[in-house]
Amino acid sequence: MTDWWLWLYVCAMAAGALLFVRWQANPRGVPKVEYRVAIAIPLWSGLWYLVMALGGGRVEAAGHPVYWARYVDWVVTASLLLVALALTATHALPGRCGRVMAALVGANVVMILSGLLADLTVDAFTRYAVFAVGVVAFLVVYGLIWGPLRAHAHRQPERHTAVFLEAAVLLSVLWIGYPVIWLLSPSGFDMLGSATTSVLFVGLSIISKVGWSIVDLGRLRALSDRGQLTVV
Repeated sequence: MTDWWLWLYVCAMAAGALLFVRWQANPRGVPKVEYRVAIAIPLWSGLWYLVMALGGGRVEAAGHPVYWARYVDWVVTASLLLVALALTATHALPGRCGRVMAALVGANVVMILSGLLADLTVDAFTRYAVFAVGVVAFLVVYGLIWGPLRAHAHRQPERHTAVFLEAAVLLSVLWIGYPVIWLLSPSGFDMLGSATTSVLFVGLSIISKVGWSIVDLGRLRALSDRGQLTVV
């Protein structure tokens, strides 16, 4: 069952990448960099889930399988999702918020690596202490999104700000699922089996990667159709 869901994920990532390639051929005023980010996310993620579907990307640690390939996926794709959100926040502005973007990516790397280290740790106290570091980094990401990044977004025309707010709310809600599933999985309180955990991560990741990118790019393309988008 787990392998079937992994193959489904690979197919979903391939379909997402093909969709974004098709959209890039008719960009409707949306800068190509935003399409490239959207394409890179499912390509990278699909590659590592293909590794897992073929039986790799996992080790036994602390009495349960640790899918280290997930973390290799997340450390890149979550960073790219944050870059995509930052691009949306500054879409109609003459410059990009480079410092905020770098801070978002840095906090995300700390968050993901903390999760991996916690997953590999045998001692329960140390595992939850490391996980807590990841939670702090997670909150820093949220603080940056809803603080300085939102401030940049509000410098744009109202329609562009609305697109950012919708994308930010959707991403923020979806990402809450990751630490919750982790805590309920064999890595945490062991309330969910390994197969169930994989299925939940697969479903959540499809929505938060391809689904979110479809919403984000789709709204920006719609703005262009109404003549509201300023290309920078």
